[in-house]
Amino acid sequence: MPEASATAGTLEPWRDPQARPYVRIEGVTKRFGEFTAVDDVSLDIFRSELFALLGASGCGKTTLLRMLAGFERPTSGRILIDDQDVTAMPPYERPVNMMFQSYALFPHMSVEQNVAFGLKQDSVPKAELKARVGEALELVQLGPWARRKPHQLSGGQRQRVALARALVKRPKLLLLDEPLAALDKKLREKTQFELMNIQDEVGVTFVVVTHDQEEAMTLSTRMAVMDRGRVMQVGTPSEVYEFPSTRFTADFIGSINVFEGRVRSIDGDLVVVESPQFGGELEVASQARVAQGQTVWVAVRPEKISIAPRGEGGAKEGRRRNAADGVVQDIAYLGDTSVFRVDIGNGTLIEVTQTNLFRSIERPIDWDARVTLSWTANVGLILSE
Repeated sequence: MPEASATAGTLEPWRDPQARPYVRIEGVTKRFGEFTAVDDVSLDIFRSELFALLGASGCGKTTLLRMLAGFERPTSGRILIDDQDVTAMPPYERPVNMMFQSYALFPHMSVEQNVAFGLKQDSVPKAELKARVGEALELVQLGPWARRKPHQLSGGQRQRVALARALVKRPKLLLLDEPLAALDKKLREKTQFELMNIQDEVGVTFVVVTHDQEEAMTLSTRMAVMDRGRVMQVGTPSEVYEFPSTRFTADFIGSINVFEGRVRSIDGDLVVVESPQFGGELEVASQARVAQGQTVWVAVRPEKISIAPRGEGGAKEGRRRNAADGVVQDIAYLGDTSVFRVDIGNGTLIEVTQTNLFRSIERPIDWDARVTLSWTANVGLILSE
Protein backbone atom coordinates (compact mmCIF):
# COMPACT_ATOMS: atom_id res chain seq x y z
CA MET A 1 0.00 0.00 0.00
CA PRO A 2 1.35 3.48 -0.81
CA GLU A 3 2.97 5.37 2.03
CA ALA A 4 1.15 8.33 3.57
CA SER A 5 2.45 11.77 2.70
CA ALA A 6 4.38 13.84 5.22
CA THR A 7 1.40 16.13 5.81
CA ALA A 8 -1.17 13.36 6.04
CA GLY A 9 -1.16 13.37 9.85
CA THR A 10 -2.92 16.74 9.99
CA LEU A 11 -5.73 15.63 7.69
CA GLU A 12 -5.64 11.93 8.54
CA PRO A 13 -4.98 11.59 12.29
CA TRP A 14 -5.18 7.78 12.10
CA ARG A 15 -1.78 7.90 10.36
CA ASP A 16 -0.24 9.97 13.16
CA PRO A 17 1.18 7.76 15.94
CA GLN A 18 0.96 10.74 18.34
CA ALA A 19 -2.77 11.39 17.74
CA ARG A 20 -5.16 10.27 20.50
CA PRO A 21 -8.35 8.49 19.44
CA TYR A 22 -11.59 10.26 20.36
CA VAL A 23 -13.50 6.98 20.59
CA ARG A 24 -11.67 3.84 21.64
CA ILE A 25 -13.31 0.41 21.51
CA GLU A 26 -11.08 -2.10 23.28
CA GLY A 27 -11.65 -5.84 22.88
CA VAL A 28 -15.44 -5.51 22.99
CA THR A 29 -17.49 -8.70 22.87
CA LYS A 30 -21.28 -8.97 23.14
CA ARG A 31 -23.04 -12.31 23.63
CA PHE A 32 -26.75 -13.02 23.72
CA GLY A 33 -26.88 -16.44 25.37
CA GLU A 34 -24.70 -18.70 23.23
CA PHE A 35 -24.79 -16.34 20.25
CA THR A 36 -21.83 -13.96 19.83
CA ALA A 37 -23.05 -10.79 18.09
CA VAL A 38 -19.79 -8.83 18.43
CA ASP A 39 -16.55 -10.76 18.75
CA ASP A 40 -13.48 -9.07 20.29
CA VAL A 41 -13.71 -5.82 18.32
CA SER A 42 -11.11 -3.09 18.77
CA LEU A 43 -11.41 0.23 16.91
CA ASP A 44 -9.98 3.73 17.19
CA ILE A 45 -12.09 6.62 15.87
CA PHE A 46 -10.68 10.13 15.77
CA ARG A 47 -12.22 13.53 16.45
CA SER A 48 -14.40 14.90 13.61
CA GLU A 49 -14.22 11.65 11.64
CA LEU A 50 -17.19 10.36 9.68
CA PHE A 51 -16.63 6.68 10.38
CA ALA A 52 -18.76 3.94 8.80
CA LEU A 53 -19.54 0.47 10.12
CA LEU A 54 -20.29 -1.54 6.98
CA GLY A 55 -21.61 -5.07 6.70
CA ALA A 56 -24.52 -7.31 5.80
CA SER A 57 -27.53 -7.79 8.07
CA GLY A 58 -26.59 -9.71 11.21
CA CYS A 59 -22.87 -8.88 11.08
CA GLY A 60 -22.93 -7.06 14.45
CA LYS A 61 -22.67 -3.45 13.30
CA THR A 62 -25.93 -2.25 14.90
CA THR A 63 -25.16 -4.10 18.14
CA LEU A 64 -21.81 -2.31 18.25
CA LEU A 65 -23.56 1.03 17.64
CA ARG A 66 -26.04 0.31 20.44
CA MET A 67 -23.13 -0.39 22.81
CA LEU A 68 -21.63 2.98 21.89
CA ALA A 69 -25.00 4.57 22.67
CA GLY A 70 -25.33 2.69 25.96
CA PHE A 71 -28.45 0.70 25.01
CA GLU A 72 -26.45 -2.52 25.33
CA ARG A 73 -23.61 -3.30 27.72
CA PRO A 74 -20.57 -5.29 26.50
CA THR A 75 -20.11 -8.82 27.80
CA SER A 76 -16.40 -7.98 27.95
CA GLY A 77 -14.09 -5.15 26.88
CA ARG A 78 -14.55 -1.43 27.34
CA ILE A 79 -15.53 1.75 25.47
CA LEU A 80 -13.91 5.16 25.97
CA ILE A 81 -15.15 8.49 24.60
CA ASP A 82 -12.82 11.47 24.92
CA ASP A 83 -10.65 9.47 27.38
CA GLN A 84 -13.67 8.74 29.62
CA ASP A 85 -14.64 5.12 30.25
CA VAL A 86 -18.38 4.96 29.42
CA THR A 87 -18.72 1.17 29.37
CA ALA A 88 -21.11 1.05 32.34
CA MET A 89 -22.57 4.54 31.89
CA PRO A 90 -26.31 4.76 31.07
CA PRO A 91 -27.33 6.35 27.74
CA TYR A 92 -28.64 9.60 29.24
CA GLU A 93 -25.27 10.34 30.88
CA ARG A 94 -23.18 9.82 27.74
CA PRO A 95 -22.06 12.72 25.48
CA VAL A 96 -23.76 10.85 22.64
CA ASN A 97 -26.89 11.24 20.55
CA MET A 98 -28.41 8.74 18.15
CA MET A 99 -30.39 9.17 14.95
CA PHE A 100 -32.57 6.14 14.32
CA GLN A 101 -33.39 4.58 10.96
CA SER A 102 -37.11 5.30 11.43
CA TYR A 103 -36.35 8.96 12.41
CA ALA A 104 -38.79 8.49 15.37
CA LEU A 105 -40.40 11.92 14.97
CA PHE A 106 -43.41 12.86 17.09
CA PRO A 107 -46.31 13.11 14.58
CA HIS A 108 -48.36 15.54 16.70
CA MET A 109 -45.47 18.02 17.06
CA SER A 110 -44.25 20.59 14.57
CA VAL A 111 -40.75 20.50 13.14
CA GLU A 112 -39.43 23.04 15.66
CA GLN A 113 -41.16 21.25 18.55
CA ASN A 114 -39.54 17.96 17.51
CA VAL A 115 -36.12 19.61 17.39
CA ALA A 116 -36.68 21.36 20.73
CA PHE A 117 -37.90 18.27 22.57
CA GLY A 118 -34.53 17.12 23.95
CA LEU A 119 -33.59 20.62 25.07
CA LYS A 120 -36.91 20.97 26.95
CA GLN A 121 -36.22 17.67 28.69
CA ASP A 122 -32.89 19.15 29.80
CA SER A 123 -34.63 22.34 31.05
CA VAL A 124 -32.64 24.62 28.76
CA PRO A 125 -33.72 28.28 29.25
CA LYS A 126 -36.35 29.45 26.76
CA ALA A 127 -34.20 32.09 25.04
CA GLU A 128 -31.27 29.69 24.57
CA LEU A 129 -33.62 26.94 23.41
CA LYS A 130 -35.16 29.17 20.74
CA ALA A 131 -31.75 30.28 19.49
CA ARG A 132 -30.35 26.75 19.32
CA VAL A 133 -33.42 25.35 17.56
CA GLY A 134 -33.24 28.19 15.01
CA GLU A 135 -29.56 27.50 14.38
CA ALA A 136 -30.18 23.76 13.96
CA LEU A 137 -33.03 24.33 11.50
CA GLU A 138 -30.98 26.77 9.45
CA LEU A 139 -28.11 24.27 9.41
CA VAL A 140 -30.34 21.65 7.78
CA GLN A 141 -32.14 24.30 5.64
CA LEU A 142 -35.55 23.76 7.22
CA GLY A 143 -36.23 27.21 8.69
CA PRO A 144 -39.28 27.88 6.43
CA TRP A 145 -40.81 24.52 7.41
CA ALA A 146 -40.50 25.04 11.18
CA ARG A 147 -44.25 24.98 11.86
CA ARG A 148 -45.11 22.01 9.64
CA LYS A 149 -45.92 18.55 10.98
CA PRO A 150 -43.85 15.51 9.91
CA HIS A 151 -46.61 14.17 7.61
CA GLN A 152 -46.40 17.42 5.61
CA LEU A 153 -42.73 16.82 4.79
CA SER A 154 -40.91 14.70 2.22
CA GLY A 155 -38.76 11.76 3.27
CA GLY A 156 -35.59 13.81 2.84
CA GLN A 157 -37.00 16.65 4.96
CA ARG A 158 -38.00 14.26 7.76
CA GLN A 159 -34.49 12.88 7.67
CA ARG A 160 -33.11 16.39 8.17
CA VAL A 161 -35.51 17.06 11.06
CA ALA A 162 -34.17 13.96 12.79
CA LEU A 163 -30.62 15.14 12.14
CA ALA A 164 -31.36 18.63 13.52
CA ARG A 165 -32.93 17.10 16.64
CA ALA A 166 -29.79 15.00 17.16
CA LEU A 167 -27.38 17.89 16.57
CA VAL A 168 -29.21 20.54 18.62
CA LYS A 169 -28.01 18.90 21.85
CA ARG A 170 -24.42 19.35 20.70
CA PRO A 171 -23.24 15.79 21.32
CA LYS A 172 -19.58 14.87 21.20
CA LEU A 173 -20.52 11.80 19.20
CA LEU A 174 -23.45 11.33 16.83
CA LEU A 175 -24.52 7.79 15.96
CA LEU A 176 -26.55 7.21 12.78
CA ASP A 177 -28.27 3.86 12.19
CA GLU A 178 -28.95 3.37 8.45
CA PRO A 179 -29.83 7.10 8.23
CA LEU A 180 -30.68 7.15 4.52
CA ALA A 181 -32.23 3.72 4.04
CA ALA A 182 -35.78 5.07 3.68
CA LEU A 183 -34.91 7.44 0.82
CA ASP A 184 -35.06 6.70 -2.89
CA LYS A 185 -31.79 6.42 -4.82
CA LYS A 186 -31.61 9.97 -6.19
CA LEU A 187 -32.61 11.62 -2.92
CA ARG A 188 -30.23 9.35 -1.01
CA GLU A 189 -27.31 10.43 -3.21
CA LYS A 190 -28.21 14.12 -2.75
CA THR A 191 -28.64 13.74 1.01
CA GLN A 192 -25.28 11.98 1.35
CA PHE A 193 -23.51 15.15 0.23
CA GLU A 194 -25.72 17.31 2.46
CA LEU A 195 -24.82 15.10 5.42
CA MET A 196 -21.12 15.38 4.61
CA ASN A 197 -21.35 19.18 4.40
CA ILE A 198 -23.23 19.41 7.70
CA GLN A 199 -20.73 17.13 9.44
CA ASP A 200 -17.87 19.23 8.10
CA GLU A 201 -19.55 22.42 9.32
CA VAL A 202 -20.39 21.28 12.86
CA GLY A 203 -17.26 19.15 13.35
CA VAL A 204 -19.06 16.48 15.39
CA THR A 205 -17.70 12.95 15.21
CA PHE A 206 -20.14 10.76 13.26
CA VAL A 207 -20.39 6.96 13.35
CA VAL A 208 -22.70 5.64 10.63
CA VAL A 209 -24.04 2.09 10.35
CA THR A 210 -24.93 1.01 6.82
CA HIS A 211 -25.18 -2.08 4.64
CA ASP A 212 -24.85 0.07 1.50
CA GLN A 213 -21.30 -0.05 0.09
CA GLU A 214 -21.71 3.07 -2.05
CA GLU A 215 -23.09 5.01 0.91
CA ALA A 216 -20.17 4.00 3.14
CA MET A 217 -17.62 4.87 0.46
CA THR A 218 -19.26 8.23 -0.30
CA LEU A 219 -19.73 9.36 3.29
CA SER A 220 -16.85 8.04 5.31
CA THR A 221 -13.34 9.18 6.06
CA ARG A 222 -12.72 5.55 7.05
CA MET A 223 -14.78 2.40 7.33
CA ALA A 224 -14.73 -0.89 9.19
CA VAL A 225 -15.98 -3.87 7.19
CA MET A 226 -17.66 -6.39 9.51
CA ASP A 227 -18.60 -10.04 9.14
CA ARG A 228 -20.07 -12.39 11.77
CA GLY A 229 -19.26 -10.04 14.62
CA ARG A 230 -15.65 -9.39 13.67
CA VAL A 231 -13.90 -6.49 11.94
CA MET A 232 -12.36 -7.79 8.73
CA GLN A 233 -10.61 -4.59 7.61
CA VAL A 234 -10.36 -0.92 8.55
CA GLY A 235 -9.26 1.76 6.12
CA THR A 236 -10.18 4.68 3.92
CA PRO A 237 -12.67 3.88 1.14
CA SER A 238 -9.88 3.82 -1.46
CA GLU A 239 -7.69 1.55 0.70
CA VAL A 240 -10.48 -0.96 1.30
CA TYR A 241 -11.49 -0.97 -2.37
CA GLU A 242 -8.06 -1.01 -3.98
CA PHE A 243 -6.21 -3.06 -1.33
CA PRO A 244 -8.65 -5.52 0.28
CA SER A 245 -6.87 -7.71 2.81
CA THR A 246 -9.11 -10.78 2.49
CA ARG A 247 -11.30 -12.49 -0.08
CA PHE A 248 -14.35 -11.55 1.97
CA THR A 249 -13.56 -7.83 1.84
CA ALA A 250 -12.62 -7.99 -1.83
CA ASP A 251 -15.89 -9.68 -2.68
CA PHE A 252 -18.06 -7.55 -0.38
CA ILE A 253 -16.85 -4.15 -1.61
CA GLY A 254 -17.83 -3.70 -5.23
CA SER A 255 -17.52 -6.39 -7.92
CA ILE A 256 -14.39 -8.44 -8.42
CA ASN A 257 -13.09 -11.46 -10.34
CA VAL A 258 -11.22 -14.00 -8.20
CA PHE A 259 -9.12 -16.89 -9.55
CA GLU A 260 -7.69 -19.65 -7.38
CA GLY A 261 -4.22 -20.95 -8.18
CA ARG A 262 -0.74 -21.86 -6.95
CA VAL A 263 2.35 -19.68 -6.95
CA ARG A 264 4.60 -20.91 -9.74
CA SER A 265 7.45 -18.42 -9.45
CA ILE A 266 8.51 -15.25 -7.64
CA ASP A 267 10.91 -12.76 -9.20
CA GLY A 268 11.24 -9.69 -6.98
CA ASP A 269 7.77 -8.16 -6.82
CA LEU A 270 6.54 -10.17 -9.81
CA VAL A 271 4.51 -13.25 -8.85
CA VAL A 272 3.35 -15.80 -11.43
CA VAL A 273 0.33 -17.90 -10.46
CA GLU A 274 -0.79 -21.03 -12.31
CA SER A 275 -4.59 -21.09 -12.25
CA PRO A 276 -6.62 -23.98 -13.72
CA GLN A 277 -9.73 -21.90 -13.06
CA PHE A 278 -8.37 -19.19 -15.36
CA GLY A 279 -6.92 -21.75 -17.74
CA GLY A 280 -3.38 -20.41 -17.70
CA GLU A 281 -0.94 -18.15 -15.89
CA LEU A 282 -1.60 -14.90 -14.07
CA GLU A 283 1.13 -12.35 -13.47
CA VAL A 284 0.81 -9.96 -10.51
CA ALA A 285 3.06 -7.15 -9.32
CA SER A 286 2.70 -7.68 -5.57
CA GLN A 287 4.57 -7.35 -2.31
CA ALA A 288 2.40 -10.02 -0.68
CA ARG A 289 4.35 -12.51 1.42
CA VAL A 290 3.77 -15.76 -0.42
CA ALA A 291 5.85 -18.86 -1.09
CA GLN A 292 6.34 -20.95 -4.19
CA GLY A 293 3.68 -23.65 -4.38
CA GLN A 294 1.33 -21.81 -2.00
CA THR A 295 -2.39 -21.69 -2.79
CA VAL A 296 -3.49 -18.08 -3.37
CA TRP A 297 -6.30 -16.15 -5.03
CA VAL A 298 -5.71 -13.51 -7.70
CA ALA A 299 -8.33 -10.72 -7.68
CA VAL A 300 -8.99 -8.23 -10.49
CA ARG A 301 -11.64 -5.49 -10.50
CA PRO A 302 -13.91 -5.44 -13.60
CA GLU A 303 -13.01 -1.86 -14.53
CA LYS A 304 -9.29 -2.75 -14.67
CA ILE A 305 -9.85 -5.23 -17.52
CA SER A 306 -9.71 -4.25 -21.20
CA ILE A 307 -12.18 -5.84 -23.61
CA ALA A 308 -11.84 -5.80 -27.40
CA PRO A 309 -13.20 -7.76 -30.36
CA ARG A 310 -10.96 -10.79 -30.82
CA GLY A 311 -7.94 -10.06 -32.97
CA GLU A 312 -7.97 -6.26 -32.48
CA GLY A 313 -5.12 -4.37 -30.88
CA GLY A 314 -2.49 -6.84 -32.01
CA ALA A 315 -3.79 -9.56 -29.72
CA LYS A 316 -2.65 -13.08 -30.56
CA GLU A 317 -4.79 -16.18 -30.47
CA GLY A 318 -4.46 -18.52 -27.50
CA ARG A 319 -4.02 -18.07 -23.76
CA ARG A 320 -1.39 -15.62 -22.49
CA ARG A 321 -0.58 -14.32 -19.04
CA ASN A 322 -3.36 -11.95 -17.89
CA ALA A 323 -5.21 -12.45 -21.16
CA ALA A 324 -8.02 -14.70 -22.30
CA ASP A 325 -10.32 -15.18 -25.26
CA GLY A 326 -14.01 -15.66 -24.63
CA VAL A 327 -17.59 -15.14 -25.71
CA VAL A 328 -19.90 -12.41 -24.35
CA GLN A 329 -22.69 -14.15 -22.47
CA ASP A 330 -24.49 -11.18 -20.86
CA ILE A 331 -24.49 -7.38 -21.15
CA ALA A 332 -25.98 -4.89 -18.69
CA TYR A 333 -26.28 -1.32 -20.02
CA LEU A 334 -26.21 1.12 -17.08
CA GLY A 335 -26.02 4.40 -18.98
CA ASP A 336 -22.60 5.62 -17.94
CA THR A 337 -21.12 2.12 -18.04
CA SER A 338 -21.75 -1.29 -19.57
CA VAL A 339 -21.11 -4.54 -17.73
CA PHE A 340 -20.05 -7.60 -19.73
CA ARG A 341 -19.99 -11.21 -18.51
CA VAL A 342 -17.57 -13.17 -20.66
CA ASP A 343 -17.35 -16.97 -20.76
CA ILE A 344 -13.67 -17.97 -21.11
CA GLY A 345 -14.31 -21.70 -20.85
CA ASN A 346 -13.89 -24.11 -17.92
CA GLY A 347 -17.20 -22.76 -16.62
CA THR A 348 -15.44 -19.48 -15.73
CA LEU A 349 -17.17 -16.12 -16.25
CA ILE A 350 -15.19 -12.88 -16.08
CA GLU A 351 -17.00 -9.61 -15.40
CA VAL A 352 -15.75 -6.51 -17.24
CA THR A 353 -16.92 -2.92 -16.82
CA GLN A 354 -16.45 -0.44 -19.66
CA THR A 355 -17.18 3.29 -19.53
CA ASN A 356 -19.52 4.47 -22.28
CA LEU A 357 -17.48 7.40 -23.58
CA PHE A 358 -19.51 8.08 -26.70
CA ARG A 359 -23.23 8.48 -27.36
CA SER A 360 -24.48 5.61 -29.44
CA ILE A 361 -27.41 3.20 -29.50
CA GLU A 362 -25.22 0.59 -31.17
CA ARG A 363 -22.74 -1.37 -29.09
CA PRO A 364 -19.27 -2.07 -30.51
CA ILE A 365 -19.43 -5.36 -28.60
CA ASP A 366 -22.72 -7.27 -28.53
CA TRP A 367 -24.10 -10.55 -27.19
CA ASP A 368 -22.26 -13.66 -28.39
CA ALA A 369 -19.32 -11.56 -29.63
CA ARG A 370 -15.90 -13.24 -29.59
CA VAL A 371 -13.63 -11.01 -27.51
CA THR A 372 -10.19 -10.79 -25.94
CA LEU A 373 -9.73 -9.72 -22.32
CA SER A 374 -6.44 -8.46 -20.89
CA TRP A 375 -4.99 -6.51 -18.00
CA THR A 376 -1.62 -5.41 -16.70
CA ALA A 377 0.29 -7.02 -13.83
CA ASN A 378 -0.03 -3.99 -11.55
CA VAL A 379 -3.86 -4.01 -11.34
CA GLY A 380 -4.22 -7.49 -9.84
CA LEU A 381 -4.10 -8.45 -6.17
CA ILE A 382 -2.86 -11.59 -4.45
CA LEU A 383 -4.97 -12.72 -1.49
CA SER A 384 -3.85 -15.55 0.74
CA GLU A 385 -6.94 -15.82 2.96
